[in-house]
Amino acid sequence: MVTINDIARQAGVAKSTVSRYLNNGSVSLATREKLDKIVKETGYTPNTFARSLKATKTNMIGVIIPRLNSASTNEVLSGIDQKARESEYDLIITNSNQDRERELGNIQTLINQKVEGIILLAREITERHRKLINDANIPFLVLGQKAEAIHSMAYSDYEAGYKIGQYAIELGHRDFLFFGVSEQDKAVGLERKNGFLESLKDTTDTTVKIIETSFSKKVAYQDAIDALPNSKASYVVCATDNIAIAVLKAAVELKYSVPEKFSISGFGGYEETDYVQPTITTMSYPYKEMGIQAVENLTKLVNGIDIPYETLLPNELIVKNSTIKR
Repeated sequence: MVTINDIARQAGVAKSTVSRYLNNGSVSLATREKLDKIVKETGYTPNTFARSLKATKTNMIGVIIPRLNSASTNEVLSGIDQKARESEYDLIITNSNQDRERELGNIQTLINQKVEGIILLAREITERHRKLINDANIPFLVLGQKAEAIHSMAYSDYEAGYKIGQYAIELGHRDFLFFGVSEQDKAVGLERKNGFLESLKDTTDTTVKIIETSFSKKVAYQDAIDALPNSKASYVVCATDNIAIAVLKAAVELKYSVPEKFSISGFGGYEETDYVQPTITTMSYPYKEMGIQAVENLTKLVNGIDIPYETLLPNELIVKNSTIKR
């Protein structure tokens, strides 16, 4: 039996575009003519009951966040909320608390609530995610991770890691300690680390020790207390600003002077990095802008307007007082 997924693949368009076409929504003339032909050739017959349910406009957007105590998530949400209000959409926000089963359940719950589209701030996209998304028959937008064949918006995390490495090398540093997180989070745990490591390849006599810690400041602080006394690093790279703040606290507890003993930098551009001493060098990300653009992009998908499957947002190195020349 021919499905809506089959039609979308043959036409080379998003499933949401086929859905708009079937419900007489906004689709370009060229796309409509292409779909007319494919539907005729395949003999596809849409489910009338399902179409009647989908045709009901709810003016609701579902949002799934990975955790509540995240500065970056809060900034993205502020952008989503601002643009949703301007666009007269109501939000249903659910929290997965970094639990995969809970996240998958949240997706199904939002689908059952008849939201017009879903924004997922993702850690990873598994095959189970893909099946739910493909079967949902509503626009879906992943934030923070690249997702093949699913509309996504991500940051240039590999580039950010590379920039930090280049900056540290230019300052004369050669011995590094890298506090990362699980590679299960591909953007923060993998791409930032890989970009940093790649930036060191053309420089001789560099050493790197990698420690996998947690997004939790409490855990990162304890890991730093254990690792710093045994480290010869002159530069400590932290995969997030929260980890950098925790490492700085550990350095103070150990009576190490930063940046004289070692430099520290993070990723995120969190406001909190301006309220510690020394202030922390960081890669700044446009979190609120991502939230605004996410609603803009999802609205286009809801209205049958095709957008690129992948959107990458830039980052910027903000040099503060926690890094110096070696």
